[in-house]
Amino acid sequence: MTRIRGAIGAVAALLVVACGSAPSRADTDSDIVLASAPSLERSGLLDRILPVFTQGTGIHVHVLAEPAGAALAAALHGDVDLVLAHDAEAMADLGGGSERRRVAWNDFVVVGPAADPARLAGWHDAIAAFAKLGRAKASFFACADACGTNELEHRLWRSAGLDPGVRGSSWYRPVAGDPTAVLTAAAAASAYTLVDRATFAAFPDKRDLKVLVEGDPRLIHRFELILPGPRTHPSLKEGSARKLADWFVSSAGQTAIGAFFIDGTQAFHPSTKVPPLLP
Repeated sequence: MTRIRGAIGAVAALLVVACGSAPSRADTDSDIVLASAPSLERSGLLDRILPVFTQGTGIHVHVLAEPAGAALAAALHGDVDLVLAHDAEAMADLGGGSERRRVAWNDFVVVGPAADPARLAGWHDAIAAFAKLGRAKASFFACADACGTNELEHRLWRSAGLDPGVRGSSWYRPVAGDPTAVLTAAAAASAYTLVDRATFAAFPDKRDLKVLVEGDPRLIHRFELILPGPRTHPSLKEGSARKLADWFVSSAGQTAIGAFFIDGTQAFHPSTKVPPLLP
């Protein structure tokens, strides 16, 4: 049995010893493991909607929140039954037998202090905004870890003709940790940063940080559900995984995604709703 499944089974076994009940479901088709993009798990979306799926099917979904690269490794090892990621290109190594379904999308925004020394408020061109941040040498906190935010940010700097990290610019400050750690640092320093809208909406200590740049199609990112299939690893629970995939793209699943709000902000949009910013 794989590492993740073994861990789940071990926890359940301890519960049996302690409580005399709660038999492990980790080795049955009623338990599957979903590797999810961290922003989906961090926002609370999956905690909200997966119980709806479980109630209707009896299938329990254990979530492993990992960036695309780690999710790919987990899928190749047979540790997960399906993957929900927004970096579909990084999952290309799953190869033949895998299926992909678009299930949702959201967008990134540039946030910064209310004083906005770089004068970016109301802008909709992310590349022009990054170029202006570089010219102004405005304090910018960046996600130093390998994640989707990091990859998008570096694409935007390159498109703006800048590479502040290589130059070691004093105004450019990489922060180790997830986007929440970056937001914490940016809020404390009244600095700019790039973050996905759901993470920013769920962040409790925004202080004076405001959304300043939004609405650029280049800031849209889509989430795809990927079923590795039995050709990738024979222990995958294809039947139950397919039921979850079917539910995500069904009317019930898409409605559940669209109904999830954080403090009045729609964090994710169902794939059936075309992003208005795209042609």
